Amino acid sequence: MTTGTPAVNDTSKKKKKADDKVDWIAEIRGLALMLLAVFAFHSFIAKPFYIPSESMMPNLLVGDRLVVSKYPYGWNWSSISFHLAPRGKWRLFGSTPEYGDIVIPVHPQRDEDYIKRVVALPGDRIAVRNGQIILNGTPVEQKVEPAIALPLDANSRCDGFGFDDFRSTNADGKPICRVPVMRETLPNGATYLIIDHQNQDLDNFPEITVPEDHVFVMGDNRDHSADSRELNHPRGLLGPIPLENIGGRAEFITFSLDGTTTINPISWWTSLREGRAWSTLRPAIAERKPAPER
Repeated sequence: MTTGTPAVNDTSKKKKKADDKVDWIAEIRGLALMLLAVFAFHSFIAKPFYIPSESMMPNLLVGDRLVVSKYPYGWNWSSISFHLAPRGKWRLFGSTPEYGDIVIPVHPQRDEDYIKRVVALPGDRIAVRNGQIILNGTPVEQKVEPAIALPLDANSRCDGFGFDDFRSTNADGKPICRVPVMRETLPNGATYLIIDHQNQDLDNFPEITVPEDHVFVMGDNRDHSADSRELNHPRGLLGPIPLENIGGRAEFITFSLDGTTTINPISWWTSLREGRAWSTLRPAIAERKPAPER
């Protein structure tokens, strides 16, 4: 007699179908936890950053992709990714940037990230005269260096910045832009290249004292940077930046694109600029000569 067999088979099939059903609640929970972990890492450890403007030339180019660390100065409202946290003066494990650090300040009135270099710390007196920083009454060292070659491509056009006469080619025949630069060295020895060869209003800035818990920031492309010097234009940073508006420190370049990337996967490789991946963004420290014995 086999009359009971079909019932057993039906039960097995029903159990199998029940086992095959997706537990959507568990799936959604897992996805939410994964997104939360990514958000936490993005907010408290490190995040990617894209360079959209020429304000940090020659050290950063449009198309550079960076890693920004979130913890060097502690955490605050601007650390939280996507500007989801309300503005406030609180800081957790807060510390002060060093001279020469490249930081991510948030505009004082808009939820917009900038990228600039710290050139004055809380309590410093800073002025700019004929393009030279005067820090606590002493001119910051600037030395003219040989022009450097920057790529000439869709993301770096070498026009509109007074560089039109500097178009050239390298030894391989590739187009380049030879940009006049100077080396600036801050009191702690932090040294880096800047561009400043045009006369413009921001080349002169009256002396101010940086308030407590603020820093003064400038772009390395002094001719074209809306930074702490810009007090009146809405694109500027309107003076010294509160430390709670500093959302992180730029660490290194991961890769750089020349502006020719398309949906064609081949272009994902051909549009990569050579020699920029993994370049550190921490300033070099110049050797200081020992003071003469008296």
